[in-house]
Formats: sequence, structure tokens, C-alpha cells
Amino acid sequence: MAYEYDKVVGNQIKMIRESKGLTQDQLSAKLQINGCDITRSALAKIEAGQRHIYLVELKMICFVLQCDYNDVMI
Repeated sequence: MAYEYDKVVGNQIKMIRESKGLTQDQLSAKLQINGCDITRSALAKIEAGQRHIYLVELKMICFVLQCDYNDVMI
């Protein structure tokens, strides 16, 4: 069941990223500039639901994408 939730959250992150016109590389770079060391590969796994996301990563992703937690945690 947790795996299914990872997929939902990852898909929401992907949809928000794409709505902002960002590639995975661009989002990864913005995260790294802000002190969150997520590679493009790790971001791809998060978006696919293949990797758990840590709260600190979620916080920074929401900050960089300028979205609310509720937008991601549907």
C-alpha cells in the first residue's frame, strides 16, 4: 500500500513540475542550488514511485515548485 502512495505523490510532483515548464534536470539543479542533493536519476525514481521521498526533500520540492504540500499530498 505504501508503494501505491509513493506513486501518487511522485505523479503529483511530476504533474506540477511539468505545469511549471521544468525538466527533471532543471528541477534537480534548482534543488541542488537550494541545498537539497537530489540527482535527476533520484528525481525520476521519486516521480515513478520507485523511491521514497524524505520530508526534507518534499519540503524543498514544494518550495522550489512554489506549491503547497496539499498539492502533492492528495
